[in-house]
Amino acid sequence: MKKHLLLSTLLVAVALPVWADTNPRTGEELADNQAYTYRMLDSVKSLDPQLISSVEDSDVARGLFEGLFNEDGDGNLVPAGAVSFTVSDDKLTYTFKLRPESKWSDGTPVTAADYVYGWQRLVDPALASEYAYYLELAQVKNAAAITAGTTPASELGVKAVDDLTLEVTLDNPIPYFTKMLTNTSTFPAPKAAIEKFGADWTKPENIVTNGAYLLKDFVDGEKYVEEKNPAYWDAANVIMSPVTALVINDEDAALTRYQAGELDRTEVPAGQYPRLKEEFPAEAHSTPYACAYDYIINLADGKGNEALKDVRVRMALSYAVDRDVIVNNILQGGQTPAYSWTPPAINGYVMPDIDYSHWTQAERNDKAKALLAEAGFGPDHPLQLTLNYNTSDAHKKIAVAIQQMWKQTLGVELTPNNYEWKVHTDKLIAGDFDMARYAWCADYNEASTFLDLYASYSTNNDGKFANADYDKLLKDAKTMADPSANYTAAEQILAADMPVIPIYHYAKVDMVKPDLKGLPQHDVMQFWYAKDLYRVKQ
Repeated sequence: MKKHLLLSTLLVAVALPVWADTNPRTGEELADNQAYTYRMLDSVKSLDPQLISSVEDSDVARGLFEGLFNEDGDGNLVPAGAVSFTVSDDKLTYTFKLRPESKWSDGTPVTAADYVYGWQRLVDPALASEYAYYLELAQVKNAAAITAGTTPASELGVKAVDDLTLEVTLDNPIPYFTKMLTNTSTFPAPKAAIEKFGADWTKPENIVTNGAYLLKDFVDGEKYVEEKNPAYWDAANVIMSPVTALVINDEDAALTRYQAGELDRTEVPAGQYPRLKEEFPAEAHSTPYACAYDYIINLADGKGNEALKDVRVRMALSYAVDRDVIVNNILQGGQTPAYSWTPPAINGYVMPDIDYSHWTQAERNDKAKALLAEAGFGPDHPLQLTLNYNTSDAHKKIAVAIQQMWKQTLGVELTPNNYEWKVHTDKLIAGDFDMARYAWCADYNEASTFLDLYASYSTNNDGKFANADYDKLLKDAKTMADPSANYTAAEQILAADMPVIPIYHYAKVDMVKPDLKGLPQHDVMQFWYAKDLYRVKQ
């Protein structure tokens, strides 16, 4: 006997026509201008859902593609490609009923086979996706063996029962499985276009999509323009078009363009939130955001700086970072100091008691000096390191501040190296770094989305940290009714081994035009969908 579950309080309402002057969902009077332009920090690295690995790429892709579920502004699952699903009594088999009116932009229907193809290519070692491990984390049957190269992708626990029925089999039940399916890596893939055009299939002239928008223009490093897709199943309720992302590395320049009316949304430059909130209270916003900012350390054999293989050196560097200075003097946007990796905003997460979080900064500095001296470094033998970071004024300010902290406290000679985003991530993947600025935003609202990153089997574990006890805690957590104790213990291992220096936990700090509605305000995931946006008449 199966328990039948329907999404978002069961069924989706029949789409209503969009009236010219009001929002059909809310009844609000609409502005004449329904274009949306926002600032992106970096160029898109990929629009291939199975290759996407960054927040900004995902923001663009969620307009072009659609998976089984979306999220609403409160973080609840809402039906998208799936209209309902059932779960077997042993919670190992999920059967999804797909939306019959969903179509690809070439006019062909979206079928269960498209999900099977997308998921199989995700785990296929030939694709070399940074998210290849994601279905292993989701406990999809045989995913681990496939990513390890010992089992063919065709053996993945995903099956098209018929065109509109997708069946997924898990190795172990996990209560947050459906939450994981809002990630772009689990979206369906258009096999015909991919096989015809190969790596060029995402170019505007070749791309085939199933989302609310079509890719109309793309200038690498400059802009990405999406226009409403008339074939989208809910096109009658899509108001915003066109949607334009402009790549602007300089945060101050972006703010200037926002204030000139060229942008509808941009990030607040570091240190300027208090002023902007006072001057523009209706436009400056700081909201919870499940993201962590850190410096990752290269522990790979034969790569990076050998001095960093000594845990005393790693701990000394972490202790000597004055996080209060960074969040209170540099950022000033509601961010919080981080002494552990996983943000406290994550649902149900029990923060561990990290010892050095209770010390004064003077006590941390004294301990850091002693540890570094034990490791053999001092005035006559200074530690020399490099730090890679991607282009951003805030990243630069933080790097310079930490460079000064380490120099003054420890005598460390740090050389910051700035790279544009694609180069920065390529160096991370290649292991070409001593330390590197890193950040991780939750793929789903559960602590494993952070902790699994540093498992030895994670394809996103660029620092190559490996700890058998850590791996066991996380693997055991997959079958536990309440894994919180394992998560806390795993976080304690990270604090003891220090493969990563946590610096701060994010807030989403933006300037947003007051007539723009539909952005999430109560969801720590901060997933936004252009199809939900609209402008009201002022």
